[in-house]
Parts: sequence; C-alpha cells; structure tokens
Amino acid sequence: MQTPSAPLSTAAQTDTHAGLAGIPIKPVDVLEPRCSLESRPDGVRVLRCVEPLGPYPAFLTDRLEHWARIAPDRPAFAQRDGEGPWRCIAYAPLLQAVEAVGEALIARGLNAERPVAILSENDIEQAILVLACQYVGVQVAPISPAYSLISQDYERLRHAFGLLRPGMVFVNDLSRFQKALAALDLRDTEIVCSSGASRVANATAFDDLRMTQPGAACAKARAARRPDDPAKIMFTSGSTGTPKGVINTHRMIVANQQMIAQVWRFLQFEPPVVLDWLPWHHTFGGNHNFGLTIYNGGTFYIDDGKATKAGIARTVRNLLDISPTVYFNVPRGYAELIHHLRADAGLAARFFGNLNFMFYSGASLDQKLWDELGAASAAATGLRVPMLTSLGSTETAPMSIASTHFAPGSGEIGLPAPGVEAKLVPCGEKLELRLRGPHVMPGYLGQPDLDATCFDDEGYYMIGDAVKFVDRDDLDRGLAFDGRIAEDFKLNTGTWVNVAAIRTRLAEAFAPYVRDVVVIGADRPGLGALLIPDLAIIARDFAKADEDVLNCAPLHKHIQSALDAMTAKGSSERIERVALLTDDLSIDLGEITDKGSINGRKIASNRTDLVDILYELKASTGTNFVRNSA
Repeated sequence: MQTPSAPLSTAAQTDTHAGLAGIPIKPVDVLEPRCSLESRPDGVRVLRCVEPLGPYPAFLTDRLEHWARIAPDRPAFAQRDGEGPWRCIAYAPLLQAVEAVGEALIARGLNAERPVAILSENDIEQAILVLACQYVGVQVAPISPAYSLISQDYERLRHAFGLLRPGMVFVNDLSRFQKALAALDLRDTEIVCSSGASRVANATAFDDLRMTQPGAACAKARAARRPDDPAKIMFTSGSTGTPKGVINTHRMIVANQQMIAQVWRFLQFEPPVVLDWLPWHHTFGGNHNFGLTIYNGGTFYIDDGKATKAGIARTVRNLLDISPTVYFNVPRGYAELIHHLRADAGLAARFFGNLNFMFYSGASLDQKLWDELGAASAAATGLRVPMLTSLGSTETAPMSIASTHFAPGSGEIGLPAPGVEAKLVPCGEKLELRLRGPHVMPGYLGQPDLDATCFDDEGYYMIGDAVKFVDRDDLDRGLAFDGRIAEDFKLNTGTWVNVAAIRTRLAEAFAPYVRDVVVIGADRPGLGALLIPDLAIIARDFAKADEDVLNCAPLHKHIQSALDAMTAKGSSERIERVALLTDDLSIDLGEITDKGSINGRKIASNRTDLVDILYELKASTGTNFVRNSA
C-alpha cells in the first residue's frame, strides 16, 4: 500500500457565501481532479481520469479475509438491539460466521441459479448472509422491505420473485413478513429468519446456519468462483418504471471500491467509521457504503434511524455515541438533522469532530441547507467540512463521476473516477452522459430486451442523465448535473423545457413547506407544477392543533406569494399555475419509491383530472393556485 500523499491544499480555499467568507475548508487527502478530453468531429467528447485505475482483488470477500488477518479484533459491524448497547462483530469472527453460513448454503444446493432473496432491513445477520453468498458464489438479492411491509398488492414483490426464483428467503422477524410471504409461492423455498422460525413449518433459524461446521464444500465453492460471475442482483428503485434486476458481478463491486479508494485517498490509511441508515437493497447503501467499509477495513454502525422527523431522533441518539469519519445521507436526512445540530452544540461537536466530509446523493441538495450545514461545521470546529457528491446508478455499482474539490454550491458532481470513461453526446441543447468501465453491469436479469436498448454501439451504458461543464475554460472544475434526458418535454409551442432547472428553482421558492415538485406542461400552452407538501413542517409553522394542515390560510398565502414573486422571461421558464396535492403518493402505482424518489410522469398521469382542472381554471378565471387531490 502506498504512503499517504500530502492533502490537497483545501485549507487555502474559503467559502464566499454570506456569513461564511474567510472560513477555511478542512483539508482532506483526496484525488486531485485532473482529466483528459477527447473531442470528436461529431461533437462527442470523452472524459477520462488522468490517474489510471490501480489493481484490485477478485472478490470483496478477499478484503474481508485480509482484515480478519490484519485487524482480527477490529469491529466490522455493530447495531443496537432495541434500547440496549451496541452489539458488535469483529473481522475474525465475521469471517468465521461467513464460512459457516457459506457451508450451509452449499449444503442446501444453492448456487448462481438458486439465489438467496433478502426481504428485511439492515442488520448484522444480513451482512453475514450477503458476504457468505459472495464467499461461495451464491447470488444474493436484497429486495426493498417496502414491497412486503408497505405495498398492499405485492405486485413488485411477485415481479422480483418471478425474475429470481430464489431457493432461500431471509427475513429478520418472521412475524412482520408472514402476510407478504403468504402471497408468494414458496412451496420449494426455505425461509430463514432471525426470530420466529417456530411459526412456519419450512422456516429455519439463522443461528442454525451459523452453527454449521465449514468444510470441503465451502472451500471448493470458494475456489470455483470467477470475477465476472454474478455476485448480487440489485433491483432498481422503480422511480422510472418497474424495478429491474441489475446483475452486479464480483468485478463490478471490487473495481468500484478501488475507484472510491483512489478518489478519497485517506480511506486507504484511515479505516472509515460509518454510521449509516441507508438501505442495503439500494446501491448507495448496499454497494457503496457497505463495500467501502469492508474494502478499507472500517467499522459500520448500523443506524436504526431514518430521514424522517420521527426517525431522526434515533440517528441523533446514535451520533451522540459514534463520531463518524465519513457521513452519507440523502438531502431529506440532512434537512432533519440540521435542526438538531443547530440546537445542540455537543451533538454538533461530536458529529463534526472527526468528519472528513459529508456526502449527499439521491436528490439535489437545497443551497440554503448546504450553507446551513457549512455554518454548523464552522461553528463546531472552526473549519468548513466539505460536502461532496457523485453520480452513478445501480447499473454502475454505483460511483462513476465523483467530486473531490470543495464546490461552492450544490449540483457539481466532479469528474470521472479512475477507470471510468464518460462519453458526452449532444442531445438537443444538452449533453447526454454515457459510461464505460469495469464497474458497469453486463445486463439485466431475465430481461434481454432491455439490454439491447441501454448500451450504445461502443458499449457505453446510457444512464439517461444530462450533464454540463461547470466552466468550459477549466475542464478540471468538472461537471454539473443537468437533469434526466427523459424528464424534459416540449410545450405546445414546440419550446423545450429544462425540467431539472425549473424543479430546483421551484423547490427553493416554496421551501421548506414543499418536499418535492412535479413540473407539468407537456403539449400544453404553459408550465405548471404539482406541489408535494411537507406535512410535518407545515404543521410546525402554520397549522393550529385542530386544523387541517393543508387548509390553513398562512400556508396558502406563502405559496401564492412565492408564485407571484417568480419572474421569467420565456414560456419555458415561467410557472403559470400550481396545485397542492393533498393525497399520499402510492408506491404500488409507481409514484414514489421507498427511498423517497418520485416519478413525476406517473404522478401527473395518475392525476390527469387535476391537471385538466388546473389548466381550465387558469384559462377561464385566471386562478393560478388550487388546493386539490387526485
């Protein structure tokens, strides 16, 4: 392993936003952003990181074996059991558990064609099972618990099982999942659970798997693995349609972890301390953060909180115990956390004390919140803790484009990581991003028709995102996210609308009382928006105890005032009408995912009557704001 290089000179950087001018940025050892550019006659450009991708192991479990030898007593995973203390498993015992469970899986005839499906939330048992599957070459598929616990029709769960045909299903608490399991045909499928095995005839206690004595079968299966074999099936969130089963090979996973280690170089010399709630059935939590910990010999504290008003209390309690060195969250999580950081100096000191950077993904981060987090870190430590992000997808394991320098504001995503080729293809007024590298999937499980449409003739994966240069005269400033190609539409005048830019502007205008925005107007005479309210914040600031929180006059005045204050020169930017949604978004109808991502097209298409009324009212009465439900 190489010796640490000098940290980037981020200490000389300062923030220029009001109230933060002159505050130095915390220096962090990260990759210097340098990129090469290939320009083609047809306008296509290809970006590549100057630093090549370094060597990496064949399997993630090779790193588990390494750390079990080097740091056998270091905690690998920890979680709270209810209100009790942290329950930990160190690297050496973790490897022993992985070998035992791996032997049990092989004894049951599980393999690449008979995978393991996981339905429940993050816990130590799931970590053992995932690593055991990878250790002996059995595919594993974590599936969103929402498909079992929130969905009412179980169609997405059935869809996933139809693609997988699993030989084993794991849940933590069987009693919580019995209804969903009953909706599936599991006559030939073993159910394994951490608790409640006695309630079902074909259920097995997870501890029975852990008691297995590892032997020749485990060793033989381990030796038979190949780097390009499927390791995991990761289902897309379904934010743009039916969830797809993405084949994640062993090579994809470890190549991406090597990219991450080279981008954030300090990870190679400072084992990360991670406190994280992000679900392992998503690539952000289950590949990026889970893998980052194992690859670099860190400790993963499983946060039982969530990015909600109720769930953040658990996260705060855990942060008082654990001071992370890297912190990952979605914007909604930071929006909940900032209130506690401002109110509790002790919490802020604990949170920021050892933190190298904060990281957001999954949605855009409001600039005001960006500045508030910076101010909180400066107040606690005297330094501005960097906020970083990246761009990728389930199909890219996920990191592809990564920020390393301190950006002055939200939206800058950086440059290709080592080993990644980023192809920028002109698409109207935008640049469509396409990606190639060892971290890109070979295809989708059981859906070869999709494979043919997601790669171009040079083998680049067409991720569907648009990007733009932050500074055309300075390539190393990197790229900024410029929306989804499929989100943009034309008005009936033929004018194109940049949905991402408008959505960001609207979210800022209506903040903090609107959680998200759906921009409408395809083939219409002008733009409009459907506003998704944040009920908790509205209730906190506006509503009386006995009042319908969405029917209070101060809220309506705020929305109308914000709408009236908007100015835009052209029809492609001017918002002429908005409606406040009063019904819940539906996971079964594909309007929202369990991580909170919305499908704007689904929301609008499921509310065509409301959209029609909104345009008719504007045309006939001039009304530009209505409160209505589907």
